[in-house]
Amino acid sequence: MILFVSAECSSPERQCSSANAALSAKRKAIVTAGPAYEALDEVRRLTNPSTGRLGTELANHLERQNVEVTLLIGADAAWKGEVFARRLISFTTVESLTKALRSLSQETFDAVYHAAAVSDFRFGKIYNAQKIVQTTGKGKLSTDSGRFLAELIPTPKILPSLRSMFPEAFLVGWKYEVEGAPQTAVEKSRLQLKTCQTNLSITNGPAYGNGFAVVDSDGSMVHAKSRESLYEILSGRLLASAAN
Repeated sequence: MILFVSAECSSPERQCSSANAALSAKRKAIVTAGPAYEALDEVRRLTNPSTGRLGTELANHLERQNVEVTLLIGADAAWKGEVFARRLISFTTVESLTKALRSLSQETFDAVYHAAAVSDFRFGKIYNAQKIVQTTGKGKLSTDSGRFLAELIPTPKILPSLRSMFPEAFLVGWKYEVEGAPQTAVEKSRLQLKTCQTNLSITNGPAYGNGFAVVDSDGSMVHAKSRESLYEILSGRLLASAAN
């Protein structure tokens, strides 16, 4: 049984931190962070503006709580802060990240926090005047050739496959929503929990507004007003699982 630990302690600096410091038994966690990319040709990419900051700071916070962290970080992550993770693995594409996770699944981990902003699409065929002119990822498309049409193909989702890779781990996914109302964004997290068999889903983005909604598998939700509050919740959940 895993208990819920709220970020809203009566004295957060003293009580939450002291509780998490009690995580004396060595635990192991994976954190994914930063952007993936998909190649158009050998010099151009489809990517996103994720910096990798949240995942890296979460990894640092867990390390301070005596958790041994393996951080999978996008090669294009722009965040240049300190990294305390015990092990650092770089990834590039969705395929690269999936391969790294499958390799790590041969080990035992207590938790997986999938915070990476993976690419939802990859390039398919490239057309010029309705003819296929080039295979993606090769060469360099010349701007002298005029306009091109690029096919976008959805990439395989990583989150739904994590339960089979790490059947006993505490799994946390993210749901970043741009459009809609806060409640709609939270409902999408609730759906994610059901379809992906995760333990927590974190809602954030312009649709939700400031802070984060931490949505539990039973549908309940708690608001984390800052990244620091979110890290306290996530490490607290690992503490709760260690105590049982």
